[in-house]
Amino acid sequence: MQKGMRLNDGHVAHLGLLAKKDGARRGYLSKRSADNTKWHTKWFALLQNMLFYFETDSSSRPSGLYLLEGCVCDRAPSPKPPLSAKDSLEKQHYFTVNFNHENQKTLELRTEDAKDCDEWVAAIAHASYRNLATEHEALMQKYLHLLQIVETEKTVAKQLRQQIEDGEIEIERLKAEIASLLKDHERIQASQSSAPSDDDSDIKKIKKVQSFLRGWLCRRKWKTIIQDYIRSPHADSMRKRNQVVFSMLEAEAEYVQQLHILVNNFLRPLRMAASSKKPPITHDDVSSIFLNSETIMFLHQIFYQGLKARISSWPTLVLADLFDILLPMLNIYQEFVRNHQYSLQILAHCKQNRDFDKLLKHYEAKPDCEERTLETFLTYPMFQIPRYILTLHELLAHTPHEHVERNSLDYAKSKLEELSRIMHDEVSETENIRKNLAIERMIIEGCEILLDTSQTFVRQGSLIQVPMSEKGKITRGRLGSLSLRKEGERQCFLFSKHLIICTRGSGGKLHLTKNGVISLIDCTLVEEPESTDEDAKTSGPDIDHLDFKIVVEPKDSSSFTVILVASSRQEKAAWTSDISQVGANILFLCRSDASLYCDDVDIRFSKTMNSCKVLQIRYASVERLLERLTDLRFLSIDFLNTFLHSYRVFTTALVVLDKLITIYKKPISAIPARSLELLFANSQNNKLLYGEPPKSPRANRKFSSPPPLSISKSSSPSRRRKLSLNIPIITGGKALDLAALSCSSNGYAGVYSSMAPFSKTTLDINKLYVSSGYPNKIPDEGEAASEKQEESVPGKQSESLWVWGALAQGATLGACTESSWAVAVSGFPTDQRNGDKEFVIRRAATNRVLNVLRHWVSKHSQDFETNEELKFRVIGFLEEVIHDPELLTQERKAAANIIRTLTQEDPGDNQITLEEVVQMAEGVRAEPFENHSALEIAEQLTLLDHLVFKKIPYEEFFGQGWMKLEKNERTPYIMKNTKHFNDVSNLIASEIIRNEEIAARVCAIEKWVAVADICRCLHNYNAVLEITSSLNRSAIFRLKKTWLKVSKQTKALIDKLQKLVSSEGRFKNLREALKNCDPPCVPYLGMYLTDLAFIEEGTPNYTEDGLVNFSKMRMISHIIREIRQFQQTSYKIEHQPKVTQYLLDQSCVMDEESLYEASLRIEPKLPS
Repeated sequence: MQKGMRLNDGHVAHLGLLAKKDGARRGYLSKRSADNTKWHTKWFALLQNMLFYFETDSSSRPSGLYLLEGCVCDRAPSPKPPLSAKDSLEKQHYFTVNFNHENQKTLELRTEDAKDCDEWVAAIAHASYRNLATEHEALMQKYLHLLQIVETEKTVAKQLRQQIEDGEIEIERLKAEIASLLKDHERIQASQSSAPSDDDSDIKKIKKVQSFLRGWLCRRKWKTIIQDYIRSPHADSMRKRNQVVFSMLEAEAEYVQQLHILVNNFLRPLRMAASSKKPPITHDDVSSIFLNSETIMFLHQIFYQGLKARISSWPTLVLADLFDILLPMLNIYQEFVRNHQYSLQILAHCKQNRDFDKLLKHYEAKPDCEERTLETFLTYPMFQIPRYILTLHELLAHTPHEHVERNSLDYAKSKLEELSRIMHDEVSETENIRKNLAIERMIIEGCEILLDTSQTFVRQGSLIQVPMSEKGKITRGRLGSLSLRKEGERQCFLFSKHLIICTRGSGGKLHLTKNGVISLIDCTLVEEPESTDEDAKTSGPDIDHLDFKIVVEPKDSSSFTVILVASSRQEKAAWTSDISQVGANILFLCRSDASLYCDDVDIRFSKTMNSCKVLQIRYASVERLLERLTDLRFLSIDFLNTFLHSYRVFTTALVVLDKLITIYKKPISAIPARSLELLFANSQNNKLLYGEPPKSPRANRKFSSPPPLSISKSSSPSRRRKLSLNIPIITGGKALDLAALSCSSNGYAGVYSSMAPFSKTTLDINKLYVSSGYPNKIPDEGEAASEKQEESVPGKQSESLWVWGALAQGATLGACTESSWAVAVSGFPTDQRNGDKEFVIRRAATNRVLNVLRHWVSKHSQDFETNEELKFRVIGFLEEVIHDPELLTQERKAAANIIRTLTQEDPGDNQITLEEVVQMAEGVRAEPFENHSALEIAEQLTLLDHLVFKKIPYEEFFGQGWMKLEKNERTPYIMKNTKHFNDVSNLIASEIIRNEEIAARVCAIEKWVAVADICRCLHNYNAVLEITSSLNRSAIFRLKKTWLKVSKQTKALIDKLQKLVSSEGRFKNLREALKNCDPPCVPYLGMYLTDLAFIEEGTPNYTEDGLVNFSKMRMISHIIREIRQFQQTSYKIEHQPKVTQYLLDQSCVMDEESLYEASLRIEPKLPS
């Protein structure tokens, strides 16, 4: 398109005369003045793409000129006229001309005739040449696409010409060789004819025998050479290399098909829908959702055609040049991956439109989609680059160093790994959105809060919800009943802002319960609900201390209480710890301090934000990570989980504990100065800290000094945390700066005034409380009635006001109101709390250290079970903390609870251990397979698989130890899991092969398939794969006579199970099943090990500057979190020793060679 041109006065005058004479459109129009106050009547003339205007039709010189190229002309609505000019304005018709030039104002015109207005609009639109520009752009895209095709065809044609030339040279050589042989043959015949003929028959017989022997020896020698080569490592490598290439071709065909479905079933139909009269989606949203997926499809169609052409020229296969062509074009994946998170956000936003959601479900119901969602298809390109890297790793592993393609494949692998490192951060951020959308699809009623992409998934699991009686009391007497366990079982999903409680329907779908969507900002968590002795007797010992309470006080409805019961104390500790941490995230608004997310020499952040709009640490030194763990301004449950999962890669547990102890003992010197900026931000805070305590009704309470807390196993102090802060998390695009909150002398007024620009809601200090052990001796007048009512309840302690933030992290004491400060120090002498700046820092540091230790002990207990030194040091430190005379009662209780968690056994988890099962099976002869039902085998196999699976400590998932030479020492439990998988697979194959009769073998196959189907219902996908892989072993698969007798229903069921656990598409069907199932569950461990291999192969643990690659640790931590979710929930299956003895008995199990020999014996090979 022409960007500019030069005109002088003579040109303008000449063109103006041509326009008056031969213009396409001429006439009077009213033009709005520059100040938009008046309308001036001008005479306009349109010539090609130029619009002239004159003062009158008789003027010889134009007053002005507009270039219309690329402009947009549309009708405009009439402005609201004043009452006096209403009649005159109704006869006017308006239209505007918008130019694409910078800083050029829109031209506003009007005319009195509607027909005249439409004709002007059509004429100007025609003169803008926009259609030509659009066609030109489309033709350029086609031209570039054809250029790529031509370049590829040229390369292929060049190779074909080279092959033809080589073939012609070979033909000429063979012709010359044949000619020389013919000459030699003629010369030999001539010499034989001239020589005397030997008619001796004995000589002929000798020659015949010699010829036969020479041929036999040659064939035998050649056979030996061939057999030796077939058994050689080189031939084995080439066979595996060929298999990798064939698998790559199949995978590429599948990927091209997936892209074809994405474009033809979704992209193009939605483009057409966006052009309809009532579009359910705009063209911009379509482009934002699908990005450049159509270009990716064209690229891989070309690559796939090249692969097929190479396969046809087998075995002279050359692949490196194909990757050379592909590598420069793979940069288009950076755009797709970088914007993929935004794409899913736009899709979630569009699904809130019912018309679009209905249309999308219609598209997803097409047979080609195979019940896969649009999110699934949009995810496939995200993992294509890692799949190429894995394929090249396998190719190089089986390619000799002297191979002609070795260097080219090495170069391609290095380039792909470089591209993969760039894409790693963006890939990990989309997992959360896909998880939320998968849960939302499972809920029949729908859940709009999950379409909010700022929701971060934390955990899920099964809990029992206890009903309330008519009077509002808890029916604790029913906690132990079986009927309540069945009726009250709930599927709970915890997110960063909400807790969702659902019931599971018969078809696997979820139904929201009444008050099933709980906003955590309005919640109070009571970890140890108060109970009487009578309640404790009726509830039973198996339920005692397993329940916790959530009190919900929504602003727009009446309050209610939710009581949930966990299956074990470990699970309860995990739930309450996560809920309190999520509440702390909401409360502290950790993203408010922008200085937390600035790059430095020893810490760097990712370029993109996560789903919570917070920058995440990408690289950091060990010192900065330990500093972040104890930074009083910083709070993130994701960082805490990632650090506690991965710290052993770059440091030790004792170093982490020493850092926490140092922070507790020397908070002033150990905490960096920048971490205290938020606590003491301005002079007003200092005035509060060093001046007189404010006079507030709640600040004048007096408390008796608490005695030292005695720790006993029966103690269960009541802990109550308020998660409610009625202030916006992000308002107006900026986060609330806690340091800017002023502390005024009149109590709460400073908070109200500082929050006014952000929201109409206020900070309710009255709701920030936890239960306290201090008896209230002088109650306030305004609270006398409520406190008397509390005292009337037997056994209930009075509750004092406390800032929940100080208990959780201590990150807001410097910015809190005077009232909360007064209450925070009200339990201490006046001379200590007045002007003691160190006291504030000590309280904040103490609570931060206790919070980290509590999370560490409750959610990462394996660290203390395997490290006695660490356990005793933590207990010793906490006992020292408890005897600190300056400690608050809440802090003493928190430390005591941590010690109780460390020292007490968990009575809720009474499942039999793997060691006990193995010990009971030793030395006992197992009963035969026929004596056990399919249900018994499936249940006991599930129990065994889960016991083996749950024993794997999460530290074995770091470093790919299962692939190293010393794998048995580095990852013993992963290797035990692998051995158990192989042992069960061998047992199944041996059980089938040992039957001599066909009918018995058929019966065994059908029974094992029934076991696999029951395991599927029990969510034991590991056993499903154990059984299906056993049926696919060569010794079983080759039994054609046996398989002919197997029923069609059994074969159909086998196909269904194999499709479920197939490795196709990175185990896409198995991943979908795991998303839709609730624990307990036994996943296939190999799937997660493959994911970890993707991450480990692509990124190192340290950068070149020696910084820890924390983004890699975060991705590994997310996988470990999912594994541990399935490890922590046990099956309620009763152990049956006779069945487990059979499953563990290896006396009759055959190895692979023996299985194949037995298979040949019962069904010999047919003669060829």
